[in-house]
Amino acid sequence: MKLIDIGFGSMAAAARVVAVVGPDSAPVKRLGQEARERGMLIDASFGRKTQSVLVMDSGHVIWSSLPTQRVSAQFGAGPDTEEETP
Repeated sequence: MKLIDIGFGSMAAAARVVAVVGPDSAPVKRLGQEARERGMLIDASFGRKTQSVLVMDSGHVIWSSLPTQRVSAQFGAGPDTEEETP
């Protein structure tokens, strides 16, 4: 399983990420608020300004203080090598 760094030593499973988006639009802010109300919000920003929002396939929403470009760059273009091992 490939993990991506979301800041301050926190990691998320790359295969479970549906989207990495910026936090500034109203729909993304609403998504975060709804996730908080459902108990599905993970605040990995540790009190710093949220710069990216990760939407997971489980319905969880993760706030990260890393910029979206830095988070998305960790996905790379190649396939996960662990799964291809015969």
